[in-house]
Amino acid sequence: MDSFIIVATIFSAFGFCSFIVYLVHVLWLNGENRRLILRRQGIEGPLPALLLGNVPQMKRMLPSATAHSPNMLPSHHRLMSLFPYFTQWTERYGQSFLFALGRSQFMYVADTNFVREINCFTSLDMGKPAYLRKDRGALLGKGLITTNGPVWYYQRKTIAPHLFIDRVKDMTELMVESGGELVKSWDNIIEANGGIADIRVDDYVRRFTSYVISKVVFGDDWQKGMEIFPKSLALINAMSSPTILTGVPFYRYLPSKNNREIWRLEKEIHSTIMGIVKKHTESETACKDLLQVMIEGSKGNVEPSITADEFIVDNCKDICIPASEVTAVSAIWGLMLLASHPEWQTRIRAEVSQVCKGGELNFDMLHKMKALKMVVLEVLRLYPATAFVSRQALQNLKLGDVEIPKGINIWLWMLELHTDPKIWGTDSEKFNPERFANGISRACKSRQAYIPFGLGARVCPGQSLGMTELQVLFALIVSNFSLAIALSYRHSPQYALLIEPEFGVNLLIQKI
Repeated sequence: MDSFIIVATIFSAFGFCSFIVYLVHVLWLNGENRRLILRRQGIEGPLPALLLGNVPQMKRMLPSATAHSPNMLPSHHRLMSLFPYFTQWTERYGQSFLFALGRSQFMYVADTNFVREINCFTSLDMGKPAYLRKDRGALLGKGLITTNGPVWYYQRKTIAPHLFIDRVKDMTELMVESGGELVKSWDNIIEANGGIADIRVDDYVRRFTSYVISKVVFGDDWQKGMEIFPKSLALINAMSSPTILTGVPFYRYLPSKNNREIWRLEKEIHSTIMGIVKKHTESETACKDLLQVMIEGSKGNVEPSITADEFIVDNCKDICIPASEVTAVSAIWGLMLLASHPEWQTRIRAEVSQVCKGGELNFDMLHKMKALKMVVLEVLRLYPATAFVSRQALQNLKLGDVEIPKGINIWLWMLELHTDPKIWGTDSEKFNPERFANGISRACKSRQAYIPFGLGARVCPGQSLGMTELQVLFALIVSNFSLAIALSYRHSPQYALLIEPEFGVNLLIQKI
């Protein structure tokens, strides 16, 4: 009996020691080995803690970033102040450095030469980080945004061509229709308020973008599709603090109040989309909308890692959410910037009048509006809806002279690239659309410093759609109204999943 107890004790001790060794290997050595490979190549960074990485340091730096004036003029606000840790680490380690969020290892990049290497990299050995599927799976699923390899390639080949410029031309009339409804709404409010009104523009802009993409994706069932967008916004708000940034392992599995809300919204969105799919499937005539493309694509040669329902639902979400919410946030910031710079309102208004000559706006007319495009490009430079472009080394790979070990996440810091005075000049933080008078390549010292729609093989397939929506919206609003910043407006950008105005955007709007 004593021998049995001794043997059991030895085995228990051995098992415990093995478990400890495994934990050390998983929680520390794996990441440290990857970091060592990069440190040997001169890429340094702050020392991470064992379990939480650099999250505790990042949290300690945050209070100073919140001490800003809510009424600060937009032209004097640098969004990088939302991320003081990156500002400090850039000063210490340069434009490429290492940091860790929990067990995940990251390489921060704001070096245009390195960005160029990623832009030219076409192999499937680099893709989107695994944490996107884990941390934001309820929002993004297994669609175009998160998948890698052959699954991603098949989805992009199936869906992306239907968002390219030749298809967007045919959507312009729909955008003008949606913008016309917004103009009518504001006309009624302004008339009821004696000729000028303080309007919070956020919800009206979201209605514009969601109507357009609901029509594009769901066709005749667009009204049912519209039910998805408020739920998607609620889901974005519920996931505004990604678990990857807290560094708390497995938090997403806990049945907390917030997680239960996320699961409920995910289920409702799935149910709504599949209800529309069922109606499409039962219809005798095949629709020409994007949903039908996804339904047909789900029957193709898709790998077992994604089911037919996941192919349809997750790609619907990956198209609808960015095309609606990301575009809306960019438009909201754009209206704030136009309201702050009346000279550009005057310039666009004159351009629209000259080109349209009283006729209805169309795609060919937009193509002739140079000042309008310059404004859109500058809005996306100063206020990109997302803060960074993310990639992950899916295999050991080489970018330029740098060996990147498998598993390293790469964050291309868009905010730094877009406002670096060495690239954009001393007025890099000011709203100056004139810098784009001769195109992006002449606006700065490196074209790689402008990436509002991402870059390389994973560039956003909906960039033509987004650009056209912004041009249509700005043209219609500025040609019908005069905009000014309302006294009720509080300039307070915040970062959740997107960079958006914490208190919305209130403008004083007057009919012309």
